[in-house]
Amino acid sequence: MNRQDIVRDPEASSSKTDLRLWLRLLKVQRRIEGRLRERLRDEFNSTLPRFDVLAALSSAEEGLRMSELSGILKVSNGNVTGIVDRLVADGYVIRSPVDNDRRATRVCLTGAGKQYFDVLAIAHEGWLSDLLARFDIGEKKILSPMLDRLNTDLVTMTEQDN
Repeated sequence: MNRQDIVRDPEASSSKTDLRLWLRLLKVQRRIEGRLRERLRDEFNSTLPRFDVLAALSSAEEGLRMSELSGILKVSNGNVTGIVDRLVADGYVIRSPVDNDRRATRVCLTGAGKQYFDVLAIAHEGWLSDLLARFDIGEKKILSPMLDRLNTDLVTMTEQDN
């Protein structure tokens, strides 16, 4: 079936088709995430949440406040605190007080944390390349902007709801 046939097919715009698409997207996302979790655990004795914290911190030269970190990761402060505690114990991050705010703490990667994240990031990128190797570059260039458009629409809908 080509794109023109799908556009002309009244069934293609039905709610059942939308449901099937959503379930497929969810299934793929869960499988990819599951594989990444397995590889992090098996090869680095690490977790996806640890990777996510390190990734967020690697993008912030000055570090991040704990509240900023939990906002970026869209998880509770309590979840971030536990992960950061373990990363501090491992020597990958440090906490420091925030000037003019005694309650706030800033978290930064250490040199060892940067090196560790670099190794994890290279492995992560390779795993994703392996998982998505079934698509050729042309398919990726078609699918990626479609998913970007969906994401942008969902962000806009959420903003309008709030």
